[in-house]
Amino acid sequence: MSGIYIHIPFCKQACHYCDFHFSTSMVKKEAMVKALCKELELRKNEFKGEQVATIYFGGGTPSVLETEEIARLINTVREHYDVVDNPEITLEANPDNLSEEKILQLAASPINRLSIGIQSFFEEDLKLMNRAHNALEAEKCLQLASAHFDNISIDLIYGMPNMTLERWKQNIEKALGFGIPHISSYALTVEPKTALAKFVEDGFIIPATDEETQEHFNLLNETLLAAGFDCYEISNFGKPGYYSQNNSAYWQQKKYIGIGPSAHSFDGVQRGWNINNNPKYIKSIEQDVVPMEVEVLSATDKYNEYVMTGLRTIWGVSLSRIATEFGSKYKEYILMQAEKFLEEHLLFVDGEILKTTKKGMFLADGIAADLFMVNLK
Repeated sequence: MSGIYIHIPFCKQACHYCDFHFSTSMVKKEAMVKALCKELELRKNEFKGEQVATIYFGGGTPSVLETEEIARLINTVREHYDVVDNPEITLEANPDNLSEEKILQLAASPINRLSIGIQSFFEEDLKLMNRAHNALEAEKCLQLASAHFDNISIDLIYGMPNMTLERWKQNIEKALGFGIPHISSYALTVEPKTALAKFVEDGFIIPATDEETQEHFNLLNETLLAAGFDCYEISNFGKPGYYSQNNSAYWQQKKYIGIGPSAHSFDGVQRGWNINNNPKYIKSIEQDVVPMEVEVLSATDKYNEYVMTGLRTIWGVSLSRIATEFGSKYKEYILMQAEKFLEEHLLFVDGEILKTTKKGMFLADGIAADLFMVNLK
């Protein structure tokens, strides 16, 4: 089973923390939709013999598209790819785009999963992030959406400057009050060349400490587990039956095609990424050329990626798979590197699966980096 990711590179305004590729000008929206449809057609042979199980509209802000434009893209996928009978079709959306009329249109469309960028239910947080919606819109859109969609995910950000543990607790409890079955939650990170990075550099904003951020994560984890969620990936919590099929496929190294400017693709052997320039992307596609750079992954690259993604998930890292796919030297190496983390109760071995403990989960990325291979031949 494979997936298709479609990048919609438009936003109403730039969030202060965001380093994703997008444009705030909608002038080329129609040309972009046409180019996305054409790229889907140009790349149809990449999934020969594969069934498409998930279609994911990410961005940017995909909800800026008209429902007719979304339908055109879905129909193009169905026309050129072998799609399973009931695929998971996710649309990322922002509260300010989700009027009652828009929600009703989406509910009548093939979209069966919404991923809504709430980020916070508090006005001061939303203003600091420069979000396009306010706290009232956040709550109103969830009331409307939950009346028409069963499968809803929301994003929440923790580790915000001046965010007390009590305010973070209230954010989580508000989300649970809507009966949402999936929550994606990320620590606020200061990415280079963003407005947030400039504010921090100039001393206008003091970032949360690592200790505060970990406290937020621990509270999130404990509260959601008690509410019946599984932390199936360090930033993703879902009730049974509501895990993101699209994202789970990424973490399990399944094949996917990324359509649109800046979109990434993976076919099991190599990774590719499209140019992150809207006019150049459109021009290239009009000339029947997919503007993609490609990197063939070495065995070490694949091992490192597997360790990174595996440790972040409940599925962990299979030691027997490492021995089978990469060789006994890799298994010996990971066990040697993992020894100190096992002693510190940050990792444990469950049968033949290496996993993070509850204590080690928040540190998964750092632990994985210590398990990476550099130059083993």
